[in-house]
Amino acid sequence: MKEIKVGLLGLGTVGSGVFEVLKNNADEISRRSGCRIRVTRVVSRGLDAVRKMVGPDIAISEDPFDIVNDPAIDVLVEVMGGTTVARDVVLAAIARGKQVVTANKALLAVHGNEIFAKAREQGVMVAFEAAVAGGIPIVKALREGLAANRIDMLAGIINGTTNFILSEMRDKGLSFDAALADAQRLGYAEADPTFDIEGVDAAHKATLLASMAFGVPVQFDRAYIEGISRLAAEDFTYAGRLGYRIKLLGIARRRADGIELRVHPTLIPERRLLANVEGAMNAVWVKGDAVGETLYYGPGAGKLPTASAVVADLVDVARMTDVADEHRVPYLAFRQDQLQPVPVLPADQMETAYYLRAQVRDEPGVLADITRILADEGVSIDAVIQRQPAEGEPTTDIILMTHRTVEQRIDAAIGRIEALPSVPSSVVRLRVEQLN
Repeated sequence: MKEIKVGLLGLGTVGSGVFEVLKNNADEISRRSGCRIRVTRVVSRGLDAVRKMVGPDIAISEDPFDIVNDPAIDVLVEVMGGTTVARDVVLAAIARGKQVVTANKALLAVHGNEIFAKAREQGVMVAFEAAVAGGIPIVKALREGLAANRIDMLAGIINGTTNFILSEMRDKGLSFDAALADAQRLGYAEADPTFDIEGVDAAHKATLLASMAFGVPVQFDRAYIEGISRLAAEDFTYAGRLGYRIKLLGIARRRADGIELRVHPTLIPERRLLANVEGAMNAVWVKGDAVGETLYYGPGAGKLPTASAVVADLVDVARMTDVADEHRVPYLAFRQDQLQPVPVLPADQMETAYYLRAQVRDEPGVLADITRILADEGVSIDAVIQRQPAEGEPTTDIILMTHRTVEQRIDAAIGRIEALPSVPSSVVRLRVEQLN
């Protein structure tokens, strides 16, 4: 039986999971791929611990380029992370004609255009199922299962850390800081959670999803990104009264004048399946013109779920190694020469509905002033809640839901509302998507 020799770069959580899955499911994997897939070299820090994990028969070292320079290695599996050394190693491996499997969403979101172009020149594969939504096969769905469709829109809960925090805030009424502390204590959040809570990780993934959905180059630098760190517990209460839940969504939407690529907290109707994805789970909703709505749900991170996706890519690579490049599934679902430079629209051109919460002085005419400003800016109102203040309380909350409008109109309205003497603090603005 033919053998595929793998060089594994990184033996942390994901890397150790890949090694474990390849070892434990070797027979099943061979039956599916028609060959043996075997790790023959590992590059990672802490050689004593690495040797204890992998045994005596596998070459180990700490220099990433040892995999590149080993002529016996057929496939580089990069699960090290980062965008500097990883980029150099991946490009060097491609130049040597090695196939590449990576779980590194940041690498591909930032350097994907360069990497895919070099891979095409060399006729090698770059597989990245594990880079988006962990164990959910959303990359394969977009590249293959939905190939008959013109994708209109997708929206995903694609960061488990933030989804866990938002679930805690809604279910327990916690502040953001308290929910984050819980997530860190339970291992869902890193000591430095910035990439997660500020939406950057989700934006990396949304960028790749948008490219595969619409056949456009990777454009991470054009994505609009807003995290969850400024959310307040009361907004979950008000959203619930209106029949909505708050989720951090990565959204890609096709429009006649370009595409929207955005990550931000979003109110979605509680009856939608996506609204009921809780804890650290992920889900991606995709709307195609032929199939309609589809939803893909599962664990978006973790040792074995992510390893499952990496090994699935290895099986694909093993099956396709001897297939001519022009007959393989394209990296971004569309032939490289068919990618279209469709612009990502600026933030002020986004179209959606809005949730607005204004803390106002408890005095006559305030609601009339606010609604008049919205009308002046061409924004129509869908629903209003005015909290009854406690006796002696000088301020209260007014919550408004708008119909769909352009972001620049809301920006103008908020600026005028905040200038009112009766509005002593900033207006909270969250976007609303019906997903229909």
